[in-house]
Amino acid sequence: MFIDYNESYEQIREAVKRLCADFPGEYWRQKDSESGYPTEFVQALVDTGYLSVLIPEKYGGSGLDLKAACIILETIHKSGGNGAACHAQMYTMGMILRHGTKEQKQLWLPHIADGTLRLQAFGVTEPASGTDTSRITTSAVRDGDDYIVNGQKIWTSRVGHSDLMILLARTSPREDSSKPTQGLSVFMVDLREEVGKSITITPIETMINHSTNNVFFDDLRIPAKNLIGKIGEGFKYIMDGMNAERILIGAECIGDARFLIQKASEYACEREVFGRPIGQNQGIQFPIAEVHVQTEAAALMVEKAATSFDELRTCGTEANMAKLLAADASWKAADVCMQTFGGFAFAAEYDIERKFRETRLYRIAPVSTNLILSHVGTHVLGMPKSF
Repeated sequence: MFIDYNESYEQIREAVKRLCADFPGEYWRQKDSESGYPTEFVQALVDTGYLSVLIPEKYGGSGLDLKAACIILETIHKSGGNGAACHAQMYTMGMILRHGTKEQKQLWLPHIADGTLRLQAFGVTEPASGTDTSRITTSAVRDGDDYIVNGQKIWTSRVGHSDLMILLARTSPREDSSKPTQGLSVFMVDLREEVGKSITITPIETMINHSTNNVFFDDLRIPAKNLIGKIGEGFKYIMDGMNAERILIGAECIGDARFLIQKASEYACEREVFGRPIGQNQGIQFPIAEVHVQTEAAALMVEKAATSFDELRTCGTEANMAKLLAADASWKAADVCMQTFGGFAFAAEYDIERKFRETRLYRIAPVSTNLILSHVGTHVLGMPKSF
């Protein structure tokens, strides 16, 4: 992915690969077994500047594009790691960079770039609304120089390891808006003084180590100056950020798929049963080859989507398709790798069962396969809306 662009991309890829070598499978297995946050790994990314690649140089970042961020995350996953511990800091950057004021950029970006502030949380989804973002009920009511926020978010990952959070809330009721998606606004929430007071976090135990939570807001006061962009226009800002999210997660899935394909291929050459390598059997060889083809095709779609995003072109359809194809390829690669290893795939030491669990998430989140197909069916193919 992005191999033919320029030499600096390849330098990034090689440097990230060297960094990941310091965090082998044993490290990730330990974190997985104890549901621990990979603090050391995230700090290494901060120290080397890879979490600030999208921040302009004048604010202390590298000023690179989404393609560079894709390479970083794809390489982490191809090395057997998990970029989900920190990828939100990349895809939330666009919210500030594209819609924030000069004062907001100066206030937050230098500190995010140098690691003194962590922006890892993105509060959008609610228990009753699910993927229908227009029906969120968390409210933000103006009160002098502040907004008072009440409500709940769910599946808010990494909020316990973040200083700041991007929050989507209703600033006017759905029924009072001309469109369901109007009346939503985006805020930057400083978590440091509010957690345990007006913000309550309750962890959700899941089948993967994803540091995800319920978050409750009880009369949380947010300064009005923390409003990002125009009041009531937050839905389109969130969708722009979600395009970046889907593209970056597509890159992660490509990395996972390549990791699993390599594992399966190597094992198929080494493992002998009935006096011959199992990879000599078409029943083993062909599924691995097929998922390799699917992965490389998906990588091209991720590349196309990232390029469109960087060129400021409309890319919602490309981002959706990239995420769908890449998630399907990584899940198929996980299944094929499990089949290739047989019983050994269930042993934690091979890192396959961990990746098997991790890759399954992305066929559901951050947007489900069905919702992507609905988008393509209605917005691309012109068929009637099904909901």
